[in-house]
Amino acid sequence: MKTLITNATVVNEGRSFPGAVLIDGDRISQIFETGGTITPPCDEVIDASGCYLLPGVIDSHVHFREPGMTAKADIASESRAAAYGGVTTYFDMPNTVPQTTTIEALEDKFQRAAHDSHVNYSFFFGATNDNVKLFEQLDIHRIPGIKLFMGSSTGNMLVDRMESLQAVFEHSPLPLMAHCEDTSLINQAMAEAKKRYGDDPDVTHHPEIRSAEACRTSSALAVSLAERYHARLHLAHLSTASELDLLTPYVGEGRMPLITAEAVIAHLLFADDDYTRLGTRIKCNPAVKRDADRDALRRALTDGRITTVATDHAPHLPADKEGGCARAASGMPMVQFSLPAMLELSDLGVLPIERVVQLMCHHPARLFEVAERGFLRRGYKADIVLVRPDAPWTVAADLIQSKCGWSPLEGHTFRWRVEATFCNGQAVWRHGRFNPQVRGEEVRFRIGQ
Repeated sequence: MKTLITNATVVNEGRSFPGAVLIDGDRISQIFETGGTITPPCDEVIDASGCYLLPGVIDSHVHFREPGMTAKADIASESRAAAYGGVTTYFDMPNTVPQTTTIEALEDKFQRAAHDSHVNYSFFFGATNDNVKLFEQLDIHRIPGIKLFMGSSTGNMLVDRMESLQAVFEHSPLPLMAHCEDTSLINQAMAEAKKRYGDDPDVTHHPEIRSAEACRTSSALAVSLAERYHARLHLAHLSTASELDLLTPYVGEGRMPLITAEAVIAHLLFADDDYTRLGTRIKCNPAVKRDADRDALRRALTDGRITTVATDHAPHLPADKEGGCARAASGMPMVQFSLPAMLELSDLGVLPIERVVQLMCHHPARLFEVAERGFLRRGYKADIVLVRPDAPWTVAADLIQSKCGWSPLEGHTFRWRVEATFCNGQAVWRHGRFNPQVRGEEVRFRIGQ
């Protein structure tokens, strides 16, 4: 089956140009740069006049909750939400039930996704205080990296012993994605807040409890360990201006630097003033902080200090979000809305659309060494998204595909609409219709190593 998508504005590898893309089966066969109509032999022609054609988004940080918490979300529901939002690949985090900290639990996730995922998938392996010996059993071609919780975790996933941290940084064969918040500082701040405000302080105090100091202290430790052991470190969901300074020495290298950082949509859209309006809907860890932090993160999208943009998509049932700092769950569902949100920031002049594609498609592919995805190139997998500007739509409950059924963006009107999502050449979302028969593929990494 050959499909030609023509009359689009193609955005790829730092350029935007009028062009067309020919899909042959599951791969990109040709990319045409032209101001006119191209009609090579094909089975279907899609006229994408007025649309922008981008590589499918790689969301390298999601929590799809399966197994163990499928009342909140599951692989089928959240991969459907991803398809609606132009996300063709996701990397899921290990804090499920059971945790993905054994080879058996990792394999179980792959089997579940092969059966149910509507877009492409892979899974992070989780570090603990005592599972470093398992690292040598990991297949580096199947997983993007190892997730390290240096704070803000539960059960056996908090790595809080210095000897264990040193072992993880010394022996990891893969990039480490680290959640950095200093637990002792958070616990101390929570105790003080409870003395002042009661057992469940109002959510407006969340950025005071999970403070900028707690983030900076933990991130600085991670950077020092990465430098000591020459480990590849990706700092997850930076939320403060002060943490960005840690990345300055690594800006400007020709290849992916040793230490990189991620921004997530919540910290780019919201600031502490929004707690009054949205309450616990924007409660996440690390906390949404000052508008000065949000603005600094936005500037870092274009100065090289932020390498990737992801969602930290983390659904909870509405009942789980009731309460304040102590009781309400942290996290929000964002995978369906990340691309329209970033394109909106582009309209606001925060970053050009070419940079959006770099941060959401190219850089995740380069950082994690994804095979044959993340770019529009001949021979690459045909993971493609069509987006249309000047096509306003408003987020409403009946449009939300995440199983939890809510979003902090309800009532917000986006100007950009995802018109179609192609995963391995198959239209999983097109013309307002979802194809439930489409299944994604297991992502491959570091091919040739």
